[in-house]
Amino acid sequence: MAAPPVMRPAAPSHAHPGRRRVTSRADLEQTAFGLFAANGFDATTVDEIATAAGIGRRTFFRYFPSKNDIPWGAFEAELDRMRVRLKACPPEVPLMDAIRDALIDFNQVTPDQIPLHRRRMELILRVPALLAHSTLRFTAWRAVIAEFAAERTGSRPDDLAPQAIAHAVLGVSVAAYEHWLDQPGADLGTLLDDAMRQLAAAFAGTAG
Repeated sequence: MAAPPVMRPAAPSHAHPGRRRVTSRADLEQTAFGLFAANGFDATTVDEIATAAGIGRRTFFRYFPSKNDIPWGAFEAELDRMRVRLKACPPEVPLMDAIRDALIDFNQVTPDQIPLHRRRMELILRVPALLAHSTLRFTAWRAVIAEFAAERTGSRPDDLAPQAIAHAVLGVSVAAYEHWLDQPGADLGTLLDDAMRQLAAAFAGTAG
């Protein structure tokens, strides 16, 4: 549901003296997350993020359209990757199994990146100011699932069955993430796998 974070490159030698100038979206994201943790998401401004990152306001907007986009990281690229993975899935793999595998892959995070991913998801799911923005991203995410479900069931993406599957998959994903945020020792992949298997049982009669 949320794109895995990108590794951070080292700062170049031409960074401004006395402050570390960002060199990538991942750098800027890390800087912003530090300010969000210290001051709160709502109280942190774009100008403060840009100043802490050693860049100008205009440069900030080259990386992110708005402050609300920062927690989503490389979401669009990961969404494209999930779409490609689903399309490449062999037709003999059952519909819900294919979606479960793609979902787990989409949300896979390396152990060293788990703290950052946890902060990312706490922002996305628990900051009221981000809820409306999240709706737009969730709509795009559901569309990928609905397209795949429609192809497998011989229907259209906006038909009831593909839409029901897409909404249900998002729902169990959010439920798994909420449980993961509340249980620091839980494994995210296991939670997503368990949730999807329960959902698959409910959709056992679905074609594909």
